[in-house]
Amino acid sequence: MKKLWMAASAVAIMAVLVIGMAACNSGDTTIGEGAVVVNTGSQNTGVWVNGEGKVYAVPDLGILQVGVEAQAVTVSEANAQAAAAMEAVLKALRDAGLEEKDIQTSNFSIYPVREWDPDTGEERLVGFRATNMVTVKIRALENTGKIIDSVVAASGDYTRIEGVSFTVENPTPYYDQARTKAVADAKHRAEQLAAESGIKLGKLVYVTESTGYVPPVRYAPAPMYAESDVGTSISAGEVEITLNVQANFEIEQ
Repeated sequence: MKKLWMAASAVAIMAVLVIGMAACNSGDTTIGEGAVVVNTGSQNTGVWVNGEGKVYAVPDLGILQVGVEAQAVTVSEANAQAAAAMEAVLKALRDAGLEEKDIQTSNFSIYPVREWDPDTGEERLVGFRATNMVTVKIRALENTGKIIDSVVAASGDYTRIEGVSFTVENPTPYYDQARTKAVADAKHRAEQLAAESGIKLGKLVYVTESTGYVPPVRYAPAPMYAESDVGTSISAGEVEITLNVQANFEIEQ
């Protein structure tokens, strides 16, 4: 019986040793319940760097957020006023040469307007506000100021302009240029790190990229006055296009 127990113990010890060796060979080591697993796999070796590429482009597309807002005692009155003003805005946009595909409703709402009554200590309903906004794509950027002026003239005090921005309609060629710069930047950083660290840089074994959307250049048109003969001045400027890469290089032994 004693010999049988000793044999079973020996088998158990051998099993523990085999499992431990397998864990070491796999690169993962776990010590104790709930302990941190230490991974010594290849993804944590070599030289890891980030690279960035930037290019600048002249915008070819303007985005105008424009619409109308009307307030009246009843819903129907507010809606009717906003509808008439919006029709005038749309006519002004069409007369300026804009196509239907470049005019899209972005927001429409009607909601009650309340004010605090200090005499009663309660809110009271004072009317309803109707809002109708459209997003307009302007392709002839030199006409942006004139389009804004024509909209204001058409809808008067009902006019609401949330802003105008400029971007690039097809950013692909610019991303190609930024990508080339980003990879070159990553290689330069890796070479510098290797030189400063006294190691020999090996081949590139991993690379990935991340991009964001082309950030538009935003402008808020200056206040316009009915009696002024000065038109709205808008400048498109430049847009910055950025692309980032992450790269991993081997270390030669």
